[in-house]
Amino acid sequence: MAAPTTDPTAPGIDWRRLGSLVTGQAAVQAGGFALLIAMSWTAVELGGRGAVTAVTLAATLPRALLLLFGGALTDVLGPRALLLRATSVRVLVLAAGAVVTATTHTLWPLVVIALADGILLGLTGPAAGVLLPYLASKEHLGRANSLFSMVLRLAPIAGSPLGAWLVVVGGLPVAMGAAAAGCVLWLVCAAHVTRGVPRPEPAAQGPSLLRRSGDGFRLLAAHPRLRWMFVACFAMDLAFLWPAEVALPLRAAENGWGVGAVAVVLAAFSTGALASAALGAALAHRVPAPVKLVLTGVGLAAGTGAMALVPSPGVLAGTAAAVGLLSGLNGPALVTAYQQAVPEGKMGAAMSTFALSGIGAAPLSLALFTPVSLHLGVTGTWLLCAGVALVSPIAAAVALRAAPGKAPGRSTPDRIRTAPESTVTSV
Repeated sequence: MAAPTTDPTAPGIDWRRLGSLVTGQAAVQAGGFALLIAMSWTAVELGGRGAVTAVTLAATLPRALLLLFGGALTDVLGPRALLLRATSVRVLVLAAGAVVTATTHTLWPLVVIALADGILLGLTGPAAGVLLPYLASKEHLGRANSLFSMVLRLAPIAGSPLGAWLVVVGGLPVAMGAAAAGCVLWLVCAAHVTRGVPRPEPAAQGPSLLRRSGDGFRLLAAHPRLRWMFVACFAMDLAFLWPAEVALPLRAAENGWGVGAVAVVLAAFSTGALASAALGAALAHRVPAPVKLVLTGVGLAAGTGAMALVPSPGVLAGTAAAVGLLSGLNGPALVTAYQQAVPEGKMGAAMSTFALSGIGAAPLSLALFTPVSLHLGVTGTWLLCAGVALVSPIAAAVALRAAPGKAPGRSTPDRIRTAPESTVTSV
């Protein structure tokens, strides 16, 4: 199916469909976090630490493993077909889970439901990630990503307490019902958002889906700008996880600041990030790319290092707010530049690799920096993380100098080919 022809007089962003995307993702993401909290709490009651580990692994491992396959499937079927079908199945899984958990108080339904949910999320993750370039022109893609990043930041803030409240009110079945309702709203919104998104052209022959699952890594190897933007995004994620998850609580405990200081610092960071993301949604297209990618990245690295050295929780919170302000502009800009560097027809494969790196950054950061902290201490390792964060603006600067690829979007040619190519390397 041919892509809709872009009208030169049309606005740079399809605000109606972008609003549907944001609304639907807000509902499904908040419901997902609520379900995660409810399932973890129920698992603790049913079997303690081992039960929580089993449920967590069932939810996360298949999701990570199937992201690459989901990216290839997106490029073959198109985002509309995959999202609508898989989300419909997810509604049925969660609705059935609500019924089963209401009548059976054992661990096995949680594991089965977590496994099925993780599989479906892994398959649809890349499909959801390819939509923004179809809703905004290249010049306005940063604004769309800024608005979308606000949803991703607000979802855990709203979803986590919602999950705890739902457990108190009605237990896990009610939480599953709420998650299913969020999926229904996302299904309706996804139908609106993906209307008019081009379907892949059928191909008589081509590489298998299993082989196409590696296309994301082949793209990184073949396209310098995409590769360096991937490095920039991954380095920033890797650098931020350990200070937030480990170093901050350790430092608060060592200095006797209490857990309240941790909450205040994280809230200050989130507030700054949300404020700048909102500002970016309005003005990101007016800020030069080197400022968003390089200058803010250097500021993030410097701010991360400063957070390791400040003397009091109040100053730490103020520094965190400043870092959050830079992060709210830098993060969406990194995602935007990565999307813009994706060659035509390969957005699904590229976004699957991107999503996998985000999921992998958390455990890798903890596994890498925790042993190092035994030798360098909390402050020294925190400063090392700031040095790793500095890799991001350097890689972004290199990416800006590299030859760009052609990315799909509202300004692409009339025909967009997303079906299997004659050879895998012809990207």
